[in-house]
Amino acid sequence: MNDFRKKKILDILEQKGEIQLQKLKEFFPDVSTMTLRRDLIALEKEGHLIRTHGGAISTKKLWQLTGQEDEYSKRAQENIEAKMKIANIAKGLVEKNRSIYFDAGSTIMCLAKILESDNYTIITSGLNIALELVKKKNIFVVMLGGIVNSNTLSVSGPNAIFSLDRMNIDIAFMSASGFCLEAGFSVSNAYEGDLKRRIIERSQKVVMLMDTSKVGKNMPFSYARLDEIDIWICERELPEDIEKAARECGVKILY
Repeated sequence: MNDFRKKKILDILEQKGEIQLQKLKEFFPDVSTMTLRRDLIALEKEGHLIRTHGGAISTKKLWQLTGQEDEYSKRAQENIEAKMKIANIAKGLVEKNRSIYFDAGSTIMCLAKILESDNYTIITSGLNIALELVKKKNIFVVMLGGIVNSNTLSVSGPNAIFSLDRMNIDIAFMSASGFCLEAGFSVSNAYEGDLKRRIIERSQKVVMLMDTSKVGKNMPFSYARLDEIDIWICERELPEDIEKAARECGVKILY
């Protein structure tokens, strides 16, 4: 994406709040509509805007309309480059004709956005992830039921676990809010911790998508030890002691 064009589009959105694709074409008469649409898709992945029918609205304008900047939107914009790098690596591990689980979380949302339309069966606890996946052809999406967490846009609780217990999972793509050697992978919500623990129990392979900014953070509810995952995808090398412990547990590290 042309850096000048990217800056210009963001400047327009900053001034107007939202814009239609045809109107945007007036600012770039030498650029095709298809290229401008791809620009909007790229800027949406970076968290700058939300695409609408025929155009886009800035995330700042959207927060003004809703009266608040929700916690999920804040997190979705953090470490975008790292999350996209992780998502691109993870995409190569999503297998066709298998039972796949997509955990909730902004990094896994990045994976959902870049996943091609193909013969995938994907179970998820993420409301936004399910909505993103059903836009694509040939993807069969199963949504768990339960209590909705507005901060993570995920469902959890006893009903989610009950529905999960009737499913088989080949590969689970998981997220976490924190990791330390003593406590393992952790989250801030007890219901979500219980659900994630059950998912790992029912999965043949567990792939953790977590950037290094969360290493050293210890959230209240631990749900997995290092030796309970198979692959850890991050954007760069882990601290030496953690990488050593991971390899001793047989965890494959990808970055």
